[in-house]
Amino acid sequence: MYRFLWKPKWILSHVLILALIVTMLFMMRWQIHRLDEKKALNALITARADVAPVQVPKILADKKIVSTADGDRVEYQSAVITGEYLPDQEFTIPSKTLDGAPGRLLVTPLKWSDTEPLLLVMRGFIPQAVDDTKAPIDTVEPPTGTVQLRGWLRETQEPEGIQSSKADLGGDSFARMDIRRIETARSTAFLPVYLQLGAQAPATKNDALSYYPLPQRDEGPHFSYAVQWGVFTFIALVGYPLVIRRVARGGSKDRKDDVPSDEPYDDPDAEPSDPVVSGPSDSAPVSTNT
Repeated sequence: MYRFLWKPKWILSHVLILALIVTMLFMMRWQIHRLDEKKALNALITARADVAPVQVPKILADKKIVSTADGDRVEYQSAVITGEYLPDQEFTIPSKTLDGAPGRLLVTPLKWSDTEPLLLVMRGFIPQAVDDTKAPIDTVEPPTGTVQLRGWLRETQEPEGIQSSKADLGGDSFARMDIRRIETARSTAFLPVYLQLGAQAPATKNDALSYYPLPQRDEGPHFSYAVQWGVFTFIALVGYPLVIRRVARGGSKDRKDDVPSDEPYDDPDAEPSDPVVSGPSDSAPVSTNT
């Protein structure tokens, strides 16, 4: 009854359905993995960002942060520092968005010691309407003199995937917060982490500059996506055998070719044939009148 399943077109169907099921299972597991990563990130941010801030030099000394490779140990750590902005050395990071609006991130070095490297401070987001690209950026100049900053330490950003290793875009613009490559381009030493600004005194006077937020602490759509892939997998696992059963029972239009049957098959496209008249059988006995 099921010998038709070994025909080439059915074997191809089996392979395709199996590949589809494997792919959907992979996507479901991947979304679950992404969900676990998001939960771990939320826990990390809560543990490090929602605590009393500590002076940046003390954090770096206590955690033995001596290179950019050590930055993950203080990622999102709440910190404070006092110093003086150097607006002539600031730059922007383009192709960013905030609440759906396009714009750039504004980064300004902070001089906090006469002997230590400068600290890069990501001051916030400026919209596309602020079109100045040369430092210092007009309308969003930082306050002069001593400023007190509070924010979160962040690790350097390395190129990912097919992203170019080149960070310097020219014109006081960089592709990402790649501290080592910014040092090389600027011929200036910086601390191995940067500060994402959350508060500042005195504040920047222009409202065009907005603080850039930390990642949202929600679980995102990963669980619902995983459920969807699971449902699709269940449909394939249950539905395909039902299709095979239906075909085997004659529910398919391919019944004539695929499923042997003792019942006569009426072909609607067949030409009508002449009726066959049966005569007496040659083998029938012949009576003889005597």
